[in-house]
Amino acid sequence: MTREELEHIIRASADITDQYEFVIVGSQSMLGCVPHPEPVFTVSMEADIYPLQAPDLADKIDGAIGEGSQFHETHGYYAQGVGPDTATLPEGWMGRVHRVQNQNTMGRVGYCLDLVDLFLSKAVAGRDKDRQFCMALIEHGHVASDAALERVSEMPIDDLTRRALRSTIRRWANSAGAPGR
Repeated sequence: MTREELEHIIRASADITDQYEFVIVGSQSMLGCVPHPEPVFTVSMEADIYPLQAPDLADKIDGAIGEGSQFHETHGYYAQGVGPDTATLPEGWMGRVHRVQNQNTMGRVGYCLDLVDLFLSKAVAGRDKDRQFCMALIEHGHVASDAALERVSEMPIDDLTRRALRSTIRRWANSAGAPGR
């Protein structure tokens, strides 16, 4: 997915829900602060999105422009309507979002996660695709492991999970040849 495609999804989501502000929580939220990322980050054709003030309307987004919809068939990408609890995020994440708002969004706003917050969310999810995404963020210099390690203490997870997360981040950084970047 490209930045322009994400902007289209924000605009379409606004048309469907009559809402003004949206939160993008999945990997495509990277497009908020890195509008033209390396190809490894543009593989996904789905944007995880919900209306900030009315998250319950995410189902309408999913139904209208979700996977398998006419929108998906026409454009080759789609929105997945999610909820605020979809991603585990560190305290204060909303104060660090990157705003996507322009003519392509028809003035509507998409709030994209800070890269460290996105990294931590993916690291906690722990799926293979999340690991690959996190490793790529480190390898391409988009996330410094030190910054991620510092923010682990702000994650709403138990101490055991927090320790495991720190260990995982260190392992990924070493594997990527980027300790402390």
